Amino acid sequence: MKIYVDADGFPGALKGLLIRAANRLRVPLVFVANKKLPHEPLDIVSSIIVPEGPDIADDRIVEKVQPGDLVVTADIPLADRVIAKGAFALDYRGKLYTEDNIKDRLALRDLLYELRDGGMITGGPSIFSKKDCHAFVNQLDSFLIRQLKTEREK
Repeated sequence: MKIYVDADGFPGALKGLLIRAANRLRVPLVFVANKKLPHEPLDIVSSIIVPEGPDIADDRIVEKVQPGDLVVTADIPLADRVIAKGAFALDYRGKLYTEDNIKDRLALRDLLYELRDGGMITGGPSIFSKKDCHAFVNQLDSFLIRQLKTEREK
């Protein structure tokens, strides 16, 4: 199992927490972005730098991801693409996307986009909070422990 991070919009508050969790459990962690992201020099942490442009980082993640991997992203269409390959996706606020819920989340996202585009609603998501940070860490730990246990049982 590997963890891929759609790192262009990744909250800085989560980076250290994610690195510590990956290092503690020895799960390879790969940041994918269009610029270099400084991080601790650890053998399990690496970066892939892609050119700027729409969906280039997403496409690279989809190309690399394998069944059972985890992708950290706030991009629901990207989450849908990696789940179609048998991987999982976790958003920055601790929501785990799976085959069971991704289509509903994608439909809701599309509906909200249409409502915003039509001027029926304004604004976007709330500001990233400590509560969101805790939800992310709790879901990440639960997911990693569950997946690693499943891998060991095989």
